[in-house]
Amino acid sequence: MLQRFRSRWFAALTIGLVASSLAIGQNNAPAKSDAKIIPTPDAPADSTTEASVKVGSQTIEYRAIAGTLTVGSTDPQDAMIGFDGKYLPDATIDMTAKPEERPATARIFYTAYLQKNPAKNRPITFLYNGGPGSATMYLHMGAFGPMRLVLPQDSAHQEGAPYQIIPNEYSLLDVSDLVFIDAPGTGFSRIYGKDATKAFYGTDPDAHAFDRFVRRFLSKYDRWNSPKYLFGESYGTTRTAILTNLLQRHLDLNGSIFLSQILSFDSSADGPQGNPGTDNGYFLALPSMAATAWYHHRVPSKPADLEPFLREVEQFSLGAYATALLQGADLPEAQKKDVAAKLESYTGVPAAYWIKANLRVSGGEFSKELQSEMGITTGRLDTRYEGPDIDPLSEEAEYDPFGSATSSAYNTAINQYARDTLKYGENLTYKPSAREANGFNWDLHHAPPGSQGWDDSSVNVMPDLSMAMKRNPKLKVLLMGGYYDLGCTYFGATYEDKHLQIPQSLQSNIHYRFFQTGHMVYITTPALKELHDATADFIKSTEDGTK
Repeated sequence: MLQRFRSRWFAALTIGLVASSLAIGQNNAPAKSDAKIIPTPDAPADSTTEASVKVGSQTIEYRAIAGTLTVGSTDPQDAMIGFDGKYLPDATIDMTAKPEERPATARIFYTAYLQKNPAKNRPITFLYNGGPGSATMYLHMGAFGPMRLVLPQDSAHQEGAPYQIIPNEYSLLDVSDLVFIDAPGTGFSRIYGKDATKAFYGTDPDAHAFDRFVRRFLSKYDRWNSPKYLFGESYGTTRTAILTNLLQRHLDLNGSIFLSQILSFDSSADGPQGNPGTDNGYFLALPSMAATAWYHHRVPSKPADLEPFLREVEQFSLGAYATALLQGADLPEAQKKDVAAKLESYTGVPAAYWIKANLRVSGGEFSKELQSEMGITTGRLDTRYEGPDIDPLSEEAEYDPFGSATSSAYNTAINQYARDTLKYGENLTYKPSAREANGFNWDLHHAPPGSQGWDDSSVNVMPDLSMAMKRNPKLKVLLMGGYYDLGCTYFGATYEDKHLQIPQSLQSNIHYRFFQTGHMVYITTPALKELHDATADFIKSTEDGTK
């Protein structure tokens, strides 16, 4: 049953995101072996271009470097690889072996934006999306890169190409240099060598690859003494918790930024029915369900303002609702009916449905039921979006209207921008997701700090972030998210950070900011401005390491 839960959660996760969401169902197939491993070709040459962008009243001139860095699958192997991706002359690797029999390597694609003539010790921020198995075209083309994609502001599925790509007046280049990283096997990143998928497709191998990349980048560009930040979105926040702790062996970060966070998969609203006895996924999702119902005018006697309404729902979630769920079979029938009536008043979903579900409604069930009488499926990663039901008789939503409405535009934007502006990618395929590849089977096992070889049956990286914050009490954390997100719920993320295994005094190192948007906060221009300002203020307040 646990494996069923993990498979269902993983198949639905898609986190950060939507390219992966179109591949739902592919991950339940048995893993394929690396039947045909392509020998390692020479790396394409890096491409450097120059441009400028205006952010507020500031014009930033920058170099854009589109290129790759090769990392090994272990630290000793990684130390034998030069910046050109080739083994150093003194490497103890059998170079007579066929390339496909040599130790696995990942050639990781990045785009670095470095201000020309910067002030000394300018901050640098490493950014990435999640998936797992998702390229970083969303943060790059939607949030903080110097050019951005413009999407409809009314949650509509827009017409096809041409899409509008404009200078980004909310780029983060006003406060930090930026490095957008495509995970191994995504974007223009590629993996090679023996058992390459096992070496890089998993919770811990992935984090170790990013650890090696960050350190290698700092060395290549002489940025070890810069204030340093991580910015992960969605599953990228899972990665960030582990990566923050891994990097602690070598350096102190100034800050780690989590957008649309999930650290403990037990907090997920995706498939909690496959993990009986753990009810967090239900009561932590309720505020996002209520926000969604409020947005779609499904709340009886709808309050005028969203946030006071959510504060009330949050109290009910942790109080009467959680108490009812924790009683299990001992819950009195009268109390169950009272709770169901309250749930109807917050979500618009009939009390009879809640009772039939034993008060336990997953995110997918809610997305299907909320507007079912109109034949409408409500979005998942951004519940403001909606689309026609695929099967009116299905139990859960069968697709995410948000992903369908946005993924094509992002894929188009990054392909055009990379080739036309960055001058990179000729004769190469940009892979929005690694999930289509043979052998993609993400290993969810994770060995948290102090586990002594034991690994979690359900991923929980809260111990990693806790360990990093205790080892570096000056580390600051910024948690952000959207109210209309059923993939990574804002209340679930808050719950995680409030339950970190850290002294009470370190809770003041965590800052919170939530928006009236969904998973990809930056979809709407006003929210993008708010996201920029919150992130920029965080960096400016922490870059000197004293606050």
